[in-house]
Amino acid sequence: MIERFSPLGTLLAMLIDTITPADLAWQETALCAQTGADFFFPEPGSSVRDAKRICGLCPIRPACLEYALSNDERFGVWGGMSEKERLALRRTAP
Repeated sequence: MIERFSPLGTLLAMLIDTITPADLAWQETALCAQTGADFFFPEPGSSVRDAKRICGLCPIRPACLEYALSNDERFGVWGGMSEKERLALRRTAP
């Protein structure tokens, strides 16, 4: 119905842009992909020490953190930072 009022193909182009996946190839080489999600998404109140240790060894950590901040990931350890640490970082960013 909205397509009638927009230039031909405009909505289709917008739809394709929104459903095209981002380049997430870096995730395949990340150490967390070889470890398992249990470390990186612990139960509330559990330690994230093991996840941070693994992240500290991962060469993909900067890309992972950038992804988490750009996509407002609110759960788990991403780029070596917990939810609370990423929230604090977002609050101090300009």
